[in-house]
This record gives sequence, structure tokens and C-alpha cells, in this order.
Amino acid sequence: MLCGNPSKRFAVHSLAAMIYYAIKVLISAALIVLVSELAKRDSLLAALVASLPVTSLLAFVWLYWDTRDAARVSSLSLDIFWLVIPSLALFLTLPLFLRMAWSFWISLLAAIAVTAVCYVILFSLLRHLGLRT
Repeated sequence: MLCGNPSKRFAVHSLAAMIYYAIKVLISAALIVLVSELAKRDSLLAALVASLPVTSLLAFVWLYWDTRDAARVSSLSLDIFWLVIPSLALFLTLPLFLRMAWSFWISLLAAIAVTAVCYVILFSLLRHLGLRT
């Protein structure tokens, strides 16, 4: 099947790569749909599923599967740890803005802006501490 012709090997490899990426996208998308559908019925259960580090776990698995490099997985894990901290601002400010009777879209944009500022502050702090260049 793969004997001889390099173009056939490349085509088979490309098809396998496309199927692999499609599987990754479908699994990731299914999790997002699951959370949004659960939220229609039970926001606490949806929040539980959304708060699980499933995306991170999938990223660890995909990265290790692709590279077989545990050091890269370790680095990704530590980077995610640091970046979770400023992302919490979104979950604190969005309900605050909505309770202030701001429209959903304005609240969401303002919460994203606050979160972006928190990311800038964190990156500056990490750079100042010598943890990032």
C-alpha cells in the first residue's frame, strides 16, 4: 500500500493527519456543545463541566501524542496555571456588570477588557520576576 511512490505516502499521511485533526476538533467542539446544552437545564452542572480542566487535559494529551515530549507538557501545564489567574477576572466581572443592568454584550465586552488588562498586568509581573522574557 505504501510501497514505492513517495507521493502516495504523502497523500496517505495527509489524509491521516486530516482525520486526526478532525477528531480533535469534534471532541473539543462536543465539549463546548455539552456545556451550552447543560446550561439550558442546570447552570451549576454546566459550570461544573466547564470548570473541569478538560480543555487542558485534552491539550496535554494532544501535545504528548504529537510530540512525545513530557517537558513540553510540563511547560504547558505551568503556563496554564499562571494564565488561569487573570482569566478569573472574567468570571467575577461579567456577573457584576450584568447585575448593574448593563446589556449582555456591553457586559461581556467590559469583562473581556478587564480580563485583558489583568493578562497584561500578569505578563508584566512575570517578566519583572524573570519568569518570562
